[in-house]
Amino acid sequence: LEMESYKHFLAVLSAAAAFGIVSIIFVLRWVLHYREGLAWDGGLGEFNWHPVLQISGFIFLNGAAIIVFRLPWTWRCSKLIMKFIHAGLNLAAFICATISFVAVFDFHNAAQIPNMYSLHSWLGLAALVLFCLQIVLSVIIYLMPFSPASWRAAFMPLHVFFGRSLFGSVIAVALMGITEKLIFGLSNPKYKDSPPEAVFVNVMGVLLVAYGVAILWISTRTSWKRPNDLALHTQHTSGGGEDNIKVGSSLSQLSDEAEAEGHVDVRRRGHKLDDQAD
Repeated sequence: LEMESYKHFLAVLSAAAAFGIVSIIFVLRWVLHYREGLAWDGGLGEFNWHPVLQISGFIFLNGAAIIVFRLPWTWRCSKLIMKFIHAGLNLAAFICATISFVAVFDFHNAAQIPNMYSLHSWLGLAALVLFCLQIVLSVIIYLMPFSPASWRAAFMPLHVFFGRSLFGSVIAVALMGITEKLIFGLSNPKYKDSPPEAVFVNVMGVLLVAYGVAILWISTRTSWKRPNDLALHTQHTSGGGEDNIKVGSSLSQLSDEAEAEGHVDVRRRGHKLDDQAD
């Protein structure tokens, strides 16, 4: 990255990290101070694991997985290692989300509350199932040695699109969930009367949206993509000056365009096309 672009990247990355970490602090403060704390006994304390794990796992860790390839200080690392880190973060997000769903079902069953009756629950379960499918297909296509290069090329646009779409959708579903909880959980005063808890949780919702916007901004800037292996080799072996960075960036862009049009040898595509995910 050029110096000015690098400064912009660090500014947005710092903002994203701040929004994400403060969101986690807010959800912990919410359940520990305003709600019944955390437990695993079928009561309200068990239900509270749902927002905590959704925000810290399904949203924060998933966001980190989306941008991990774009961290410039990781570009010297093997792309395969970065793939495993990306997959590991997504797997951790999925595990957190799954546990959070178990907590909700346990609480509902213990309190004899019907399951899966709200739009929030429908969309939440759909997001979890699609996220699981995304992980399984991605592992098969990008981490298994028997996967043909043509599969990687064909699946990459879908992988990127659904990854970002699911991330945004999970944030939207989380906003629905916390609003639903406030409407059901606040009685005196009611949610419409804007008690301190309602204002506090509304601010948390704004932080989640800000985190999502920052992550999607980082993940959609073409100039912040991880260069492919050819461009990185050019930078490292030519001294790494500003001119070389520009040349490497141009090589990466040209290579991506050629690969997208199908003019690059299939054997080379197997190693380079997946750079478009960054």
